[in-house]
Amino acid sequence: QVQLVESGGGLVQPGGSLRLSCVASGSIFSINTMGWYRQAPGKQRELVARITGGGTTNYADFVKGRFTISEDNAKNAVYLQMSSLNPEDTAVYYCNANIRTSDWPPTANVYWGQGTQVTVSS
Repeated sequence: QVQLVESGGGLVQPGGSLRLSCVASGSIFSINTMGWYRQAPGKQRELVARITGGGTTNYADFVKGRFTISEDNAKNAVYLQMSSLNPEDTAVYYCNANIRTSDWPPTANVYWGQGTQVTVSS
């Protein structure tokens, strides 16, 4: 079993910053990708940013230049540094990972965290 645990959400004023963290634990052999999605009320879940084990990143257009994704392979962790936040960034942010487990036979599965609320409001 693999678990993803997020932290770092909260309430922030427009223009402010937050840093989200996600740590994967369990039967992990290797991590292919880790990333962040978000879902606002009444909207579909959407990709925010993603990073591969080799460090290749991609971002949604609406966060380019404002958010930065990074990883710590030794800790099986991914981070999302968010700056210049605006009310449209308000959503539940979910950690996502494609992980090859150390079970036999090894399989690659997609895992989700429980989500962390980010609210941008004055």
